Amino acid sequence: MNKNFFKGKSLLITGGTGSFGNAFLHYLIKNKFKLKKIVVYSRDELKQYKMQEKSLFKKDYLRFFLGDIRDQSRLEMAMDGIDIVVHAAALKQVPAAEYNPFEFIKTNIIGAQNIIDTCNKKGVKNIVALSTDKASSPINLYGATKLCSDKLFTSAQNTIGSKNIKFSVVRYGNVFGSRGSVAPKFLEIQNKLNFFPVTDKNMTRFNITLKESVEFVIDSIVNQKGGEIFVPKLPSYRITDLCNAINPQKKIKLVGIRPGEKIHEELISISESRNTIEKKNYFIILPQKHEFSKINYKGKNLNYVSKNFEYNSGNNKDFLLIKEIKHLIKSISVDEIK
Repeated sequence: MNKNFFKGKSLLITGGTGSFGNAFLHYLIKNKFKLKKIVVYSRDELKQYKMQEKSLFKKDYLRFFLGDIRDQSRLEMAMDGIDIVVHAAALKQVPAAEYNPFEFIKTNIIGAQNIIDTCNKKGVKNIVALSTDKASSPINLYGATKLCSDKLFTSAQNTIGSKNIKFSVVRYGNVFGSRGSVAPKFLEIQNKLNFFPVTDKNMTRFNITLKESVEFVIDSIVNQKGGEIFVPKLPSYRITDLCNAINPQKKIKLVGIRPGEKIHEELISISESRNTIEKKNYFIILPQKHEFSKINYKGKNLNYVSKNFEYNSGNNKDFLLIKEIKHLIKSISVDEIK
């Protein structure tokens, strides 16, 4: 972990009061990243208040800015003197997106462009936007808005001119134990129902913990060249194994797949594989502009993935055992289950 990269710099995180934002700040403070300033930018005053009440977050260099990424003038004020931006703010609930499509467009697409324009205007050096598996071959509106966001951030590298600015994307699936994810939902309902409602017995998901997601984002900031999408190599788990890990005595009831839901999480599509290289612990989806790729990723160590490669939680080679899932379940905080 290259902490020296962050020394003396100012960092802003949008959506900083969410699960990722809390874990991200916790990690930076606990591991003594010597940042000059950290700005938490979010629109939820209650969550900001709760964060400020925690002793860990009572730091002179920590600032809390109320604001919406739809509001560019407020973003410009918050980003004054900022060197690094981590963009984690988004509307994320799939059913809500289908019912309120333009609200998701205003936040996830127009808001993303506001971030890009403000970073360009303020001369922010490193920008990483958090994406989702649902942006790969999207089948619902939320995924479609995040795909647009990904395209905006990767193509933003073409707009910087002579400025030393790097725009990149980090893409991974649902964080294990995060609010709204399947594990805390099943833990919550296990005492309310005499069965686990499973949409499809073949359903799988990638596994990444909050700590792993934070470390991967930090590594991506350090390693970014601009215009790429970073994808971590992750283990998968079967939803039926998750049920058995929580309570092997409880029955599983198949309730049918929900609108906008996939059997397997996908992080790299076949179409994207043509521009994808493989590293030891992660993949990089290179910018589609080939000349740009050659400038930034050159040499004989470009290990392109095979033709028709596809990376999803179903065709993954690494699956968690039930005992490993049990260990993960123990790590879920009570706050996430409530």
